[in-house]
Amino acid sequence: MSPRPYRIDVSDAVLTDLHRRLDATRFPEPLPGGWERGADVSYVRELCTYWRHQYDWRKHEAELNRHPQFLCEVDGVDIHFWHVRGKGPAPVPLLLIHGWPGSIYEFHHLIGPLTDPAAHGGNPADAFDVVIPALPGYGFSGKPREPGWNPARIAAAFDRLMRKELGYSRYGAQGGDWGSIVTMALGTKHAEHLLGIHLNMPLAAPPPGVEQSEEAKSFGQKAAAWQAAEAGYSHVQGTKPMSLAIAQADSPAGLAAWIVEKFRTWSDCGGDVERAFSKDWLLTNLMFYWAPNSIASAANLYFETMALRQVDLTTPIRAPTGVAAFPREILTSPRGWLEARFNLRRYTEMPRGGHFAAVEAPELFLEDVRAFFRSLR
Repeated sequence: MSPRPYRIDVSDAVLTDLHRRLDATRFPEPLPGGWERGADVSYVRELCTYWRHQYDWRKHEAELNRHPQFLCEVDGVDIHFWHVRGKGPAPVPLLLIHGWPGSIYEFHHLIGPLTDPAAHGGNPADAFDVVIPALPGYGFSGKPREPGWNPARIAAAFDRLMRKELGYSRYGAQGGDWGSIVTMALGTKHAEHLLGIHLNMPLAAPPPGVEQSEEAKSFGQKAAAWQAAEAGYSHVQGTKPMSLAIAQADSPAGLAAWIVEKFRTWSDCGGDVERAFSKDWLLTNLMFYWAPNSIASAANLYFETMALRQVDLTTPIRAPTGVAAFPREILTSPRGWLEARFNLRRYTEMPRGGHFAAVEAPELFLEDVRAFFRSLR
């Protein structure tokens, strides 16, 4: 179906209900150790107090609605997306794909610099036509009603959106987290439609012959340590997502605790989440889960992928690839493994930044995306 114009319009009833629930929150007694044992109760309480009494959703909603956005039914699910045309001699179509626990809001502040670089101190020749879709089940996109919505199916839906619905014969794609996995699926299944892909969480299996190397053993140990200490969320969401989601859909404080802890742990913030993200930013991102009640359908992507083993780390990707390697990324395969799997054209070791690179280090992220695609125009 053709794209239909859309505006985010959260009802007053949803906001009134949110305030009622925040007022009625029952917090537990803190455990010793603070953030060491999960979300810090005092910080979540502080954030929820701000959410209830100071945060202005209507202000942020108006800002989100400044850019053209649409719904388009693809493969039976409505995809919500921003589509902003570039201002320059030959804008390149660029698909920006978010992950969990983020949203399309991760790229909101980059729409201007990407589409109108001259107005932001850049070269108009670097302009992009930007398309930023919410993953199916996330934010204001529709919720899949049948199983099978894994990264490969999402990639196929996004490719159809770009080519059939928006009319781009070839385009670039960028992603981190789930966005990286979907972008890699585009690279394996739809490479003929891609100018190139840019990743900030690239993944590859060890190439043949190095499985027992010291590098492979060291990476395996690091990955195992991360799994043991930090991956509990993915095991829950990958096996029993609804058991947790019922509680999160009922409690804004519970939702905030689960999500904000990840922004603190996975970012380059030195333990202070507000060094990287303001309260307003954190809460606006949370509203993409709370307002449309999408936490269950978002978490279900883990079940569709993890439990059913749908992540492909071995198929070669021949689309030109750029990698931005941020030092606090949660997991990045060694460069040699990436060179064996990808058509690696650019690899940039960044001086700072973590998992949410577009927000944490926007100037570094922006310049690397521009530089990579500049070579492919």
